[in-house]
Amino acid sequence: MSPVLLASLPRADETVEVVERKGIGHPDTICDALAETLSRALGREYLARFGEILHHNVDKALLCAGRASPAFGGGRVDAPIDIYLGGRAAAHVGRDRLPIQDIAVESARTWLRENLHALDADRHVRIHPVLRPGSQDLQHLFQRKGGAAPLANDTSIGVGYAPLSPLEQLVLTVERRINAPSTDARSSAWGEDVKVLGVRIGSDVELTVSCAMVGASVRNLDEYLAAKAAIESLVIKTAASLGFPSCRVSVNAGDDVVAGQIYLTVTGTSAESGDDGQVGRGNRVNGLITPGRPMSLEAAAGKNPVTHVGKLYNVAAGEIARGVVASVPEIADVRCLLVSRIGSPITEPAAVCLQIATHDPGPPERFRPAIEAVVGDVLASLPQRIDDFVAGRVDLY
Repeated sequence: MSPVLLASLPRADETVEVVERKGIGHPDTICDALAETLSRALGREYLARFGEILHHNVDKALLCAGRASPAFGGGRVDAPIDIYLGGRAAAHVGRDRLPIQDIAVESARTWLRENLHALDADRHVRIHPVLRPGSQDLQHLFQRKGGAAPLANDTSIGVGYAPLSPLEQLVLTVERRINAPSTDARSSAWGEDVKVLGVRIGSDVELTVSCAMVGASVRNLDEYLAAKAAIESLVIKTAASLGFPSCRVSVNAGDDVVAGQIYLTVTGTSAESGDDGQVGRGNRVNGLITPGRPMSLEAAAGKNPVTHVGKLYNVAAGEIARGVVASVPEIADVRCLLVSRIGSPITEPAAVCLQIATHDPGPPERFRPAIEAVVGDVLASLPQRIDDFVAGRVDLY
């Protein structure tokens, strides 16, 4: 195993904290989801035909907003949303060719049907697959083995930390509860394009929530305001249950009710006319955007789950951080950095760096055996995690 570098984590100024989460219907999250859905679909097809996953990286997706005319009781989409799915994917083995363009289109439409209740995946969206084979050197590298482990196909960085702060847990939970399909309180007027921004200044906490309302389920302004009030009530109850009884909440803060300017949509997402999207611009693999924390710029969604350390190491770094906190009660906070080297086994990073904060002033070095055990277990398990990625059991956004 690669040497583990341990260092004390200096206490940061905790006066101000900012946390954001983009929900499943946000254009950036849609792009992440469609890229990862395509990778999973290709993985299943490769496994079914050839017994192994072939080279692919389909981590480039772009959403260009359409044009819509929302209205109480309905509205219409005047120009469809355009979604471009780009990347590299093996399209044939010998004479056996795979319909990778068709797989891209169908996987995208299936995801849209299953996750955006007011959007018509056939009429409101145009899917443009732009998939081509990868370069010969990367395909060859993908096929090589480093003993029992695949070889990293990139020199990259993965970061993770644990535990989540109370505000981070709050922001994550609020969006998930608003968008939970099984929530009895969930209204058909609430679109899936939900964004939650939490700001804490000292002990003062404020949440700003945006939710694209669906015109077909809102007959007039009173019903729109009632739908907003229901979200506000749910958020306040959620905040109180998580230890924030005095949290201030603002829903659709950009509304100008007097002027008739409100966040009303046809499809429940701003992608219909107001906002474009791109892979990697939204949530990190822990589901949050945290400018005060270490974050990787890698877009994990859509990268292959066999050799692409831009996906594997960001997931692994988070798992290492959580595992260390869980296994060593004296440790209060962990930040993990993994650095890969192209051509080396994925189980052997070029660098493994952990910053540790403890509940007492003792040095982190005393916990080295327990920390190295967690690091070793997580890294050694990476080659066996392929099924988890293909089955969608690993959260990436």
